[in-house]
This record gives sequence, C-alpha cells and structure tokens, in this order.
Amino acid sequence: MKYPTPHARKQALLSLRPGLMALAATGLCTLSVPAHAQTTGTTVLAQNLRAPSLSETVVAATRTEQPLSDLVADVSIVDRDSIERSGATGLGDLLARLPGVEMSRNGGPGTQTSLFLRGAESRFTAVYIDGVRMDSQATGGAAWEAIPLGLIDRIEVLRGPAGAVYGSDALGGVIQIFTKRGEKGFAPFVSVGVGNRGTTKLEAGVSGASGTVDYALGLLRDESDGFNARPIAGQNPDKDGYRNTAGNARVGVQLNAVHRLEGTLMAGDTNSGYDSGLGNDDRNLHTMHALGLNWQAQWSSAYKTKFSVTDSRDEYETKPSVYLSDTRLRGYLFQNEWRQGAHQLTAALERREDHLENNPIDRDRSQNGVALGYGYNAGGHTVQVNVRHDEDSEFGGKGTGSVAYGYAITPQWRATASVGTAFRAPTLYQRFSQYGVASLRPETARNAELGLRYAQGSSTFSAVAFRNRVSDLISFAGTGPCASTFGCYANTARAEYKGVTLAASHRVGPVQLRGSLDLQRPRDLDTGKQLARRAKHHGTFGADTVVAGWTLGAEVQASGRRYDTIANTNVLGGYTLVNLYASTRIARDYTLLARVDNVADKDYQLARTYATPGRTLFVGLKWAPQ
Repeated sequence: MKYPTPHARKQALLSLRPGLMALAATGLCTLSVPAHAQTTGTTVLAQNLRAPSLSETVVAATRTEQPLSDLVADVSIVDRDSIERSGATGLGDLLARLPGVEMSRNGGPGTQTSLFLRGAESRFTAVYIDGVRMDSQATGGAAWEAIPLGLIDRIEVLRGPAGAVYGSDALGGVIQIFTKRGEKGFAPFVSVGVGNRGTTKLEAGVSGASGTVDYALGLLRDESDGFNARPIAGQNPDKDGYRNTAGNARVGVQLNAVHRLEGTLMAGDTNSGYDSGLGNDDRNLHTMHALGLNWQAQWSSAYKTKFSVTDSRDEYETKPSVYLSDTRLRGYLFQNEWRQGAHQLTAALERREDHLENNPIDRDRSQNGVALGYGYNAGGHTVQVNVRHDEDSEFGGKGTGSVAYGYAITPQWRATASVGTAFRAPTLYQRFSQYGVASLRPETARNAELGLRYAQGSSTFSAVAFRNRVSDLISFAGTGPCASTFGCYANTARAEYKGVTLAASHRVGPVQLRGSLDLQRPRDLDTGKQLARRAKHHGTFGADTVVAGWTLGAEVQASGRRYDTIANTNVLGGYTLVNLYASTRIARDYTLLARVDNVADKDYQLARTYATPGRTLFVGLKWAPQ
C-alpha cells in the first residue's frame, strides 16, 4: 500500500526530523524533507562581543528572570545588534552559528528546516516566543522556517535537557525568543535591503512608552527569486523563491505599583517553492501566530506571581498537491517566585492543550503539570534543583528532575556539574495517522554534564562535556499494528548524544577574536551508526575590528562529514564557509550594512539532492533617529 499523496508520505518521514528512520536506512526513499567568573557558561553573540553585565538576566534556564551570577546552565544569548549584523535570511541560519547547533534544510529559506541542539532531534528542542509555546503535532518540533527573524529582539539558547522546568519536549534544550519591549520615549525605525537573486527586505516599526503604557510594533516583508532547490534530473528546473510577510505587537500597562498586564502577538505568512519530484511549481504555504496575555504581580520585595494564557498556531499547506496540517496549542501557566537573600523558591501550575487537524485526524490531548524549584547562590556556591510531575490525558503521570551545582574555584575559574531527565510525548500524528500506533510511549532522556569556565576582562573560555541518552526513541519501523502496510511508528530505537563544546573569546590589540568547536558522537546505540545529518565535529571562528569608523568582520563556519541516512550511506561531504561583513554609521540616524556570505561560492549540501545558496550578497540601510 502506498501513501495516498506525496505529502502524506513526506509528513510521516518529516515527523522524525530526520532522526532514526529505518525506512530511510534501507535506501527505499530519499528524505524530502565577563565579565565575572561567577556569571555562567553563557556565551554572547553581540556587537563588538560585549561581555554580559552581572545585572543582565536570563529566562531560559528556570523560566524566571535570573541574574547571570545565579546561573549554572550552558546558555548563549543573541541580541538585536547581532541579528542585524548577521545578515541571516532565516532563524535557522543564525542559530547554526552558535555553539552546539547544527542545521539541515531541504533547499532555500522557507523550506523544511531542522535544528539539532547538541545532536538531538529537532523535535527535542522546546521553543517559546514571548512565553508562547511553538510546536507541530504533525512533524514534531517548531517550524523554524516559519518564524520571522526580522521581528526578533533577543534569543536565549539553553543547551541540555530541561524537562523538570518545561515538561514535555525539552530533551535537547530550550530556545526562548523575545520581541522588543517599548522603553521611555518614541523610537521609530525603517530598514531596507537588497541582495542577489532578487532578494529584497523591508522592516519597519515603532516602540516607546508614555506614562503607564509601553508598546512595540513591527512589520516586515522579505522576498527572493531563490534558486533551483533540486538541480537533478527529473526535477522541476524552476527557481524556488519565497515571500514572507509578518508582524508583531507588544503592549504593556503598569496598572499600579503591584500589577502589570501585557499582551503579545507575532504572526507570519510564508509562501516558498520546493520540488516534490512531480514536475509541478510546488508551493509551501505556512502561517503561524503566537498570542499571549500575561498578568504579573509584585506582591512584596520577596514574592511575585505571573499568570499567562497563550495560544499558538502552525498551519502548513502545499499546492498544487493537496495537503493540509493545522496544529493549535493553548497554554495556562500560574508561576510563583519567592526570593530571600541567597535563596530562591519557585512553584508553577501549568496546563497544556494540543489539537491537530490533518485529514482524517481531528484529535486533542492535554497535560497538567506541577513544578517546584530551589536555587541558592552565596560564597562561591550555586545550587539549582528542579522537580516536575506531568499528568497526560493519554499516558498518565510522568516525573522529571534535575540537580545542578557550580563552584567558583577562583575569581576567574568556575566549575559546574548537572544531571537531569526529560521526556517528549508522541505527537498526535505519530499516534493517530494511518502510520500511527495509539500505544506509543513517551521518549525519555537522561543527561549528565560537566563544565569549566574562565572569564577575565575581554577573555573568556568554556568547556562543557555532556552525555544525553534517549530511550524509547520513536522511529519509522516496518509493518505493525497501524493501518498502513508501508510501515508504522514504533518505540524501537535508542540514541546517545555525547560530546564536548569548546568556546572562547579574546582581544588581541584592536581585534576581537571568538570561536567555538563541537566534538560530538550522536549515534544509534543499537547499531553504533552515526545519526543522520549530524557531524562528529563542527565549529565557527570570527574576528572583528573597527577601522576609520567601520566595523569590519569575518567568520568561518565549518562542518565535518555527515550521512543522509541512519544506515550511514549517501555521504554529505564536509564544508567550510567564509563570510565577510562591514557596517558603519553614515549619518547621525543612518547605518549601512554590507555582507558577503559563502565568499568562495562553496558547493555543499545539508540534505541529499538539495542545493544550498552559493555566494550571497546583501546591502542594507537602517534609519533609526538617535
């Protein structure tokens, strides 16, 4: 029995994103698819590589605002200046330049994109936009290609499982995305840019605050003629371009000294080309939104609460081939935080509701969770303990926990250690599609890591060793109890993500240097094979300086050999890319940016039979009154 449409077949495979696919292994199909040493292991990708100040806070690690001095977790921060300077066309392109992150994409921007955090499957990263959970109950994981990069103000990337804080999904890590919050005054901006392949970008927005109200609004429009995504015989030789239109709004009201209300919205619509192999002008139509309403109360100097209601949507449609998948998520979170001296206590109640429409599927599920946390930071010692219990409407109870400890050996050197567990419930597609099995068990993970960090002045260094083992990994197996004779999902696999992440920055005269290197072994524990589309080593190196008012920089991205299948056939060769950029303020309110990516026009692949952009040129101009 064959799939009724090419997209139903692709949906089944994409839900593995693209992990352990026994079917792909047989070759029967092609995947279509510091400051102070007592801060943390935090790495910051920012203009001129500024070190984070001790007063800067991070949300990703414990879901509450924490000073860097209290953090033990391995976190990277990306600010707005870095996003603009990166010239990246998509969120995945930007994140792939961070330590511990790899990207796989089936063609150009707007097409199916997977991110591997420490080698873990794409669905094992929990993603939030202004606290709103983003996920697909069809493919599993966030649709990276649908999240508009131009509307993002800040990104926090937490490497390592965080199930005891976030519940289901965070086996590999967490990525928290934030839009801009208005500040005192009135601050408009307009940014325009052009590039080769008919690329144009337009971004505009305004932010500010007056009295008790703060606001931030933004709009963007990106277009490109693109390139031929699959330049092989039998495929449609057209250019696979994209169009992206998106907007965001964030409005807050300080009702009085105790209470604050805030509403957030991000929405986007993407239309991109792809090649299905049918000779059509195939189009991906992807719409998303993330809507949140938050009430925060500071009851005393020690105690505060937050209650939020969130709603998100991920709708994916293809034409002219008929396929439609619609995921809707609703969330309710009541969070309590109490601080006294060196101690912090947190308690949270959370309800999550998931819904999927994917003909003939029309199903719901829910999870109720309770989470407790304790933090301590004094005398060079930092402790973080978290426990959580989730009650799933289908599977019953699931408990997770984590313990982390940091010790300041000297004012410059710090050592950390942590252990933790996490899980991900099967998607509704994995359970109720024609390839689904209703009795699938949640995928579970056990992680341990050790870290050593150094920071003094502009020089930083970190080394983090980790081992994350996943059991009951869901793979696409042979015939079984599902309706399809083509194959069924099953808890048949085990995986291990093990490695070391090195990162450093250092100033030599007027030149700031930075770099990271990941040495890892993502493998199938049953076969010993390397997991698909993940390299054993990858890294980045960058340098920038200021000359005559110009910020000049260069960066190198490198990756080792990967395999397109779990059988370790169809080799994807290693590659090295060189990127150059320059920016300057040409007038009081105007900033000019120029960038060349893949300077050597390197020919490489992130997925077999799919092309990648060659040399890419971009020039942008931003107006922002000072």
